[in-house]
Amino acid sequence: MNVSKLVNDLNQQGVQLWADNDKLKINSPKGLLTPEIRTKLAERKTEILAFLQQNNGIASDICTSETQDLSLQTIGRLIGGYCRKVTGFIPPVIDPKIMANKLKVTFRPLPDGYKEETILKFREELEGKLRDNGVQILSWEEATKEFNYEITIPFVNWKKKIATRVVKAGVSAVVDVEKRPSLLGKVKIFAAELLYKFYSRFVLKNRQISASKIMQFISWAEENARPLEDPTNTQAIVLTKLNQEFVDPKIPYQQKIPIGVNTLIETFSEIAIGVSDTKISILNMNLSDSVFPVESVDEFVCKSLIPKIYVPIQPLPLSRFEIGEYDPKESIYATNLVRMGRELASTGLLPSGFKIDDAVKRKSHRDIVDWMANGRTGVSYGFVAYAEPPQYVGAVEISEQEWERLSSIEGFSRDELRQNQIGRRYIKTRIGETYVFKQLPDLWLVSSRSGSKKTDLNLETDVLRIGLQDRLLLQVPKGIDPAAGDIKPSYDIYVMVSMALAAALYAPNLIENGAPMVHFHGYPSIAWFESKNEYCTGVYNPSVPCGTYESGVFNFLGIRNLVDRYGSDIALAGLVEPDHGTNIIASDWEYLVARIKTGVEQGQIELGGKHFASLKASLAAS
Repeated sequence: MNVSKLVNDLNQQGVQLWADNDKLKINSPKGLLTPEIRTKLAERKTEILAFLQQNNGIASDICTSETQDLSLQTIGRLIGGYCRKVTGFIPPVIDPKIMANKLKVTFRPLPDGYKEETILKFREELEGKLRDNGVQILSWEEATKEFNYEITIPFVNWKKKIATRVVKAGVSAVVDVEKRPSLLGKVKIFAAELLYKFYSRFVLKNRQISASKIMQFISWAEENARPLEDPTNTQAIVLTKLNQEFVDPKIPYQQKIPIGVNTLIETFSEIAIGVSDTKISILNMNLSDSVFPVESVDEFVCKSLIPKIYVPIQPLPLSRFEIGEYDPKESIYATNLVRMGRELASTGLLPSGFKIDDAVKRKSHRDIVDWMANGRTGVSYGFVAYAEPPQYVGAVEISEQEWERLSSIEGFSRDELRQNQIGRRYIKTRIGETYVFKQLPDLWLVSSRSGSKKTDLNLETDVLRIGLQDRLLLQVPKGIDPAAGDIKPSYDIYVMVSMALAAALYAPNLIENGAPMVHFHGYPSIAWFESKNEYCTGVYNPSVPCGTYESGVFNFLGIRNLVDRYGSDIALAGLVEPDHGTNIIASDWEYLVARIKTGVEQGQIELGGKHFASLKASLAAS
């Protein structure tokens, strides 16, 4: 194998290599560097260093194709704000086959007497389909280890030793079946919850502990609980009977929210797969009501399940941002965002979601959800955002001769990104059949905070300002404590900045005066896009969840591909995220609101998956 293929293959597996003077640096996810790979790297260290030094110290991935001029590594680093350093960044992956090759999945042994034949049959088929796609299936013994711990009950000083098996941190997912507690099981659950309340109040004194610690405390009583060494890395997947009410297209999406939330909470799972003789549904915190015919199990596993296992839903922590403040009263974009949200109230596309304290009744469950949600007090569905006009310093576009005189940027391919003497970065990209050299602008957008009521935003407390330069920036309203539990950025930050950056590079008319954006958990019909210069894309993308590099990359590529196909004169773009919803970006907020209201009134836009199948079929024929 030549050194270029070796390095790029490792890069696609998540192993990042770069040259630091004459030293070979390696950044790899835990457990990925096998002894064989380490030996190969050691044997070919000199060749690898030479190759990296020729490419400005990095490996450019091989995912660039005839339709994609920029590497995934470059796109990922730009939208993720990883431009100042290489460490900590793992290139995004958008091919489910590559995702599958990185996954390790185990199946929990069936409980005694389990007799749900439909689920048993599907469980066996699922294991085979995952293996066929390249997922490594581990036995329960391989995937778990013995774990012993002790809990102390306050006041009586009663100590209880618990012996169990915990799923190892390197396992991507554990597949289980839903178990209905017996009368004795319900008594045990009641006792465990009572003990946890006492322990939390008198021993922990209401200090927060990790989700894994909470699970350890209550798992002896919870048949559906699965002790995990690292709940942020290992997802629990439960197989259960298909909930006909949840997938019924006639039932309003707002009524489905509590059904979906309670299913996930009661089964202690991040993903719930509903199974019947004819249909398969998949549910995660995106609360999609997606349903597949059993004949499409191959598509279900490859395009829907594998991406969800590979990229769990995780909010961006505040540590990823450089934090400052701004005055929302002085921002016309913040004011317009509030107005836009209120105008959209009548559409019903932005339901308020739920408060964790209201939706989750048991304290142990609330504390687990709170820890996983990074301190968020609620979950809402959809977002509203408003990109400000891009900010440039100097020439927006330069000639190829000027490009050749620019300097390299550490960590980026010289063929893709360079900078001038004052540090302004220029990117080489393709518009149509021509390569152009455009300045990367400073980008700012205002966005509804996570958990806020999008249709009734408070200008002074609910609107955050997000920046994308060579890093991510977060500005909170003046007088607001950034550490407050309710002041958290949206899960969809990568999507917002990706759409703004792609518009600035490929469709500048779309964003030159600012660009409003809306995300809702549903889809428009193809008929809604019949107006001039309105386009749609994304229905065939793998269904990666929100809050990931991958979701950002797909939206970036979506705008780029629309420009390739239809030209840069775009008034409105619909960027579909399968099993999640639709992002819409336009050039004017009043135009966007008017178009959405018309779509809702005419039944062309609805929450839930009602229009997805016909939208997919229509785009396949076009």
